[in-house]
Amino acid sequence: MGKVIHIDKQLQLVKAVQANNETVLEQLYHQNYFKTESYILKNNGTMPQAKDIYQEAFITMWQNVKEGKFTPSNETALQGYLYQIAKFKWMDHLRSAHYKKTGSLSDVFELKDTSTDMPHEMDLEQQERRAKGMQAFKKLGKECKELLEVFYFEKKSLREIAAQFNIGEASARNKKYRCIQKLRSLTGQQD
Repeated sequence: MGKVIHIDKQLQLVKAVQANNETVLEQLYHQNYFKTESYILKNNGTMPQAKDIYQEAFITMWQNVKEGKFTPSNETALQGYLYQIAKFKWMDHLRSAHYKKTGSLSDVFELKDTSTDMPHEMDLEQQERRAKGMQAFKKLGKECKELLEVFYFEKKSLREIAAQFNIGEASARNKKYRCIQKLRSLTGQQD
């Protein structure tokens, strides 16, 4: 009887996710993040990588639940499902050529101040990467440009950004992720 009650709670959780219940989504997001972060940090990852992988996993879990591709089978099924998605995404990342070359957003778009550098002192590849990054950045929508500028140049936290854009912190994190993905796709860099 107890197991049925727990599965009923999971079914309620699934229905809340399908209904985009912001409170439930935020709780689910925050309650399960640290397990994924711990796994990624123990397996050669960094905090930013853990956040990115978790965001991808959370979005995948959310999409799969919305599309009816997930049915809970025990009292922690959804949480375990989310963790497994994150784990697989991290393993895929470790196996990817992108990981082996080690790249980051700063490889695509120079964020440090080099205004005192003379153009001839920069190598050609660096100049091309900067130009490509600037062109891609100009093509981003207004909201993405503002969000990335506030995050990377003004060094504001996601909590501050959420307040500035009048959205939830999880939404700010997801928007930042989507904007970075858009910037990467515009520069031709794939994950």
